[in-house]
Amino acid sequence: MALSLFNKRKADNPEMTFVDHLEELRWHIMRSLLAIIIGAIVIFVYIDWVFTNIIAGPLQDNFFTYTALCKFSRWIGAGDTLCLPPPKVKELQVIAFGSQFMSSITIAFVGGFVIAFPYIFWEFWRFIKPALSPKELKSTRGAIVFVSIFFFLGVAFGYFLLAPFTFSFLANYTIGLNNILVTKPTLADYMENLVDIIIGSALAFQLPVISYVLTRIGLITPNFLKTYRKYAYVAILVIAAIITPSPDWMSQMIVFLPLAFLYEFSILISKRVFKREEEKARNF
Repeated sequence: MALSLFNKRKADNPEMTFVDHLEELRWHIMRSLLAIIIGAIVIFVYIDWVFTNIIAGPLQDNFFTYTALCKFSRWIGAGDTLCLPPPKVKELQVIAFGSQFMSSITIAFVGGFVIAFPYIFWEFWRFIKPALSPKELKSTRGAIVFVSIFFFLGVAFGYFLLAPFTFSFLANYTIGLNNILVTKPTLADYMENLVDIIIGSALAFQLPVISYVLTRIGLITPNFLKTYRKYAYVAILVIAAIITPSPDWMSQMIVFLPLAFLYEFSILISKRVFKREEEKARNF
């Protein structure tokens, strides 16, 4: 794939050598890393506020998801039926001298990546753009906007919905009748689960964009997506199991249902795009 990309770029600009392309790629990567570092520095300066109000948010009793679900439950007349019990975690353990510092670095760089994602994708787009054909360029018009929108939708889904359900279940799950077991999670364990949930959800939400681009290019059709729907659902279940650190079926269903909806939405997008392309071909 890299060689094919190089050949196409070379055809567009025969004066550029393979080393020139590597140099250009290096500068795209360097600018992307610089954007992440700038975001990371800003977050690190305000790390106390970020940790208290954002990172530790799903562990707080007054977190938006817990209060909103309770208000909604009472609004529809269901009492406290839909209320999600907050995690019974009053403190996170730190078992190594460098854990808090390393967690601060992780928070800063992951946050920097999330903030800088539109710019990172724009740099990636600038690198591959010269290698695309006019049809491919037309097919990917507005890609930066849509990819960014679905990325942030995935981040919001993971943070506001999946993370609270996951931590609520794991923190409140107990074994035995004598209450001799107490959940005392470590900071590193919490951070690993939170990052996996948020980044995994953000990447999974790119499915409609991928469907749109591949249909415009002609690599897939709506009939193809419908034919392999059952296999896709199995793959989505696997992805849900990977994204959710908890083994309970409820958390996995919270991931599975939106991804299944996104797959069906991708079929509708593919159907509209495919129909439009057929009309263009007939008129041509």
